[in-house]
Amino acid sequence: MVLYAIKGDFIWTEDPSSFKYSADSYLIVQDGRFLKFSSSCPDCPILDYSGHLIIPGLSDLHLHAPQYAFMGLYMDDELLKWLDEHTFPEEAKYRDLSYAEKAYSIFVSDLLKTPTSRLSVFGTIHTDATLMLINKLESAGFSGYCGKVNMDRNSPPFLTESTSESIEETYRYLESCRTVNMKPIVTPRFIPSCSDELLSELGRIAVKYVLPVQSHLDENLSEIEWVKSLMPEAESYTDAYLRMGLIGKTPSIMAHAVWVTDDEIPILRNSGTFIAHSPSSNYNLSSGIAPVRKLLSEGVNTGLGTDVAGGSSLSILSVVRDAIAVSKLRWRLVDDSFKPLTLSEAFYMASKGGGSFFGKTGSFEEGYDADFSVLDESDIATPLSVSLSLPERLEIYISRSSEKAVKAKSIKGKIVHCSHQKE
Repeated sequence: MVLYAIKGDFIWTEDPSSFKYSADSYLIVQDGRFLKFSSSCPDCPILDYSGHLIIPGLSDLHLHAPQYAFMGLYMDDELLKWLDEHTFPEEAKYRDLSYAEKAYSIFVSDLLKTPTSRLSVFGTIHTDATLMLINKLESAGFSGYCGKVNMDRNSPPFLTESTSESIEETYRYLESCRTVNMKPIVTPRFIPSCSDELLSELGRIAVKYVLPVQSHLDENLSEIEWVKSLMPEAESYTDAYLRMGLIGKTPSIMAHAVWVTDDEIPILRNSGTFIAHSPSSNYNLSSGIAPVRKLLSEGVNTGLGTDVAGGSSLSILSVVRDAIAVSKLRWRLVDDSFKPLTLSEAFYMASKGGGSFFGKTGSFEEGYDADFSVLDESDIATPLSVSLSLPERLEIYISRSSEKAVKAKSIKGKIVHCSHQKE
């Protein structure tokens, strides 16, 4: 039995409505899971982070690892032009494994310094490069999903597979994965880039291997019109995925849902689909403002995604800040019947809410995986007369320092990053 305790100032959410917190406490970890809080020093090894704010591990439901190389660039374009002129040429470079080695090493190293412990990540169409990515994530201690992307139509020749090749390479990827904490996930890029034959076969593969699915949904108006022209028999973008067996048969993550309709919401709710809300990407690429409050009120599972490189930060805490901000704009400018997100609600989406896709993570409750991050508040200056509560400390950190590297991070009870040690 492995037993130790963490000391510090803890804050978390067990439901969206409010924060829970425990100052200057000990949290006991047993065999990689949280056991209980203690106000007195337990008889076991102590990781002493006294005076530091400690949060649960956070979950990034949607990001593109190969796009990290150009994160923050080309934000003058909308989605489809951005894909054609910048994203696809960059992703094509990953056929070169020496390039993939350099790029993915930087990506994983930088991701370790963020509060993210769980993730669902897109690779490229290149099987060997995506195997490299999943192995690097596994070696770094991450847990979650990594997918080889499928694209057999409406893509540039340098980033298009034949249908048979895409299917064969998907099988090769699945059979070659030997990782334990990072699992494969079926990853059609989106309906415009995948033929009906490929989509339906990917649905069968997901069922055969009992794998989740990740893709994009209702992100951009031009994209939605394109889907209608490609699959006119479908009643909606969501229905198109449903017809192909990519929603409802196994767990799925659909990114964006900016323009989701009232008819699509019950399908998403009843199928248990998770929406990866990516507000930073949505405003960077002029896609719109997703109706997150409506999704939540209708019972649709909703978490957060950085969506690098549409999003311009690897930090999911930055996405928490952006999710609140855009919800205020939607309430003020679009639909005042749905109130903006509160800090506790957005933080819940980043922690326990989104984390539920991966299991018991994102909270300090008994039996949850011991995923946590220790925040570095050293550069936050406040007037000497101000004494901040733990929720206020978290709020000011998210507002001022969300891009800052964490002091330490644990995933499943193992320290995977510590700022004063070599990784």
